[in-house]
Amino acid sequence: MSEQPLVLHIFTHDMRLSDNSSLFHAAKTGRVWPIFIDDHADDPYPVGGASRWWLYQSLRDLHTRLDGGLSIFTGSMLEVVSDLIARFPIQGVFWNHRYDAYHRRQADSVTELLRQKGIAARSFNGSLLWEPWSVRKDDGTPYKVFTPFYRKGCLKGPTQSRCVESAPSDLHTVPCETLDPGVPLDKAGILPSGDWHQKFEPLWQVGEQAAQTQLQRFLDDGLSDYKKGRDFPAKRHVSMLSPYLRHGNISASQVHEAIGQMPPDVNTDHFCSELGWREFSYYLLYHFQDLPCANLQKKFDRFPWSTNDADLRAWQQGQTGIPIVDAGMRQLWQTGYMHNRLRMIVGSFLVKNLGHHWVEGEKWFRHCLVDHDLASNSASWQWVAGCGTDAAPYFRIFNPVTQGQRFDPTGEFTRKYVPELQHLPDDFLFNPWDAPVLVLQVAEVGLGTNYPRPIVDLKQSREQALEKFKRLSS
Repeated sequence: MSEQPLVLHIFTHDMRLSDNSSLFHAAKTGRVWPIFIDDHADDPYPVGGASRWWLYQSLRDLHTRLDGGLSIFTGSMLEVVSDLIARFPIQGVFWNHRYDAYHRRQADSVTELLRQKGIAARSFNGSLLWEPWSVRKDDGTPYKVFTPFYRKGCLKGPTQSRCVESAPSDLHTVPCETLDPGVPLDKAGILPSGDWHQKFEPLWQVGEQAAQTQLQRFLDDGLSDYKKGRDFPAKRHVSMLSPYLRHGNISASQVHEAIGQMPPDVNTDHFCSELGWREFSYYLLYHFQDLPCANLQKKFDRFPWSTNDADLRAWQQGQTGIPIVDAGMRQLWQTGYMHNRLRMIVGSFLVKNLGHHWVEGEKWFRHCLVDHDLASNSASWQWVAGCGTDAAPYFRIFNPVTQGQRFDPTGEFTRKYVPELQHLPDDFLFNPWDAPVLVLQVAEVGLGTNYPRPIVDLKQSREQALEKFKRLSS
């Protein structure tokens, strides 16, 4: 019997062996050479240190699960594939789709190269429930509003089918030592320099099995009160699956199927709608290539954004003097994650109270989030800024005092990340500037000394934001 053909599977955002469409079909074609290409140097929106730490841990886990058989290369997808097909008798190249403009162009270039060389090129859906091109309005144009997109594309359309529940049984990988092992993981430049990311290690378990464990924890402990509980950052009613989905340690299909096996109620419905928002973000990224950098509502191109660097740094460092904002920004820096309710609050504060362009927030989140996702991050910042396709109105400005009082009523979350205020009574926790001098003294809070005074007046800055928007709309 002749030897099976040699084929490449290129891992991208699919750091798993189970339910991996590309790997599944590659395994049915021949002997699989699994590789990863680190192309961040040419990416116009490179991920930051926190996400690269997660990527490093995912690759380490994947390398182990493949018995040391993962080859790692650096450079563009076109450069690496061109070199490998020139040196080895590769007869097919397989990968899962990516949806941003840069990686789509890379994939198109590779596909054309392989076509010219007579080598099979096959790509698959390994990330989403519905391909972005499969859902359109009756007139053929893409949706710009979530609800009709979700109703037509998600509730009525078929989801991406699962390929295999575990690693393909017919997966025969080629020992990379017999070909080209590439660059050792520890020397590939994937793990960020410095020691900031080391604080993440005791907080997160990374990899395919860890993703399955986290999913089960959510089903057991978090889903039952998800619809209401997800708004309270001190509670456990969030899935914490976003970094696993972002890096493909688990697939959206696996999560969707697991939720579908639970008794249907308002919580399962709401969680599925949140998966739908993730799908919609990728849909927007696919159809509107400038989503990460350009206002989708072009009138905002004329908006007079602030250039106050001191305010921006205070926001980044959680030193704004607004307790719930500072708590959210410190959670981000210390854990690589921020609760979704806090993301909306700190985003509104940056864009509307401080008047900074939303791209500054997008860049900082991209640097700090272990779950940074170009589609979700960009779409969410455009939503909170009011300039996206299906955005919250610009005049919707979150009041961080009432938001804190409502969603952290006992102060458990805020006191954890802003310990300077831990002895302040609940009545003044979210607005310490209103506390009587004696109350501040007893609580050992010195505004302007051990905790900053507010860098902006909430009422005045809200009125100024509304006035700017009014002039923009006239």
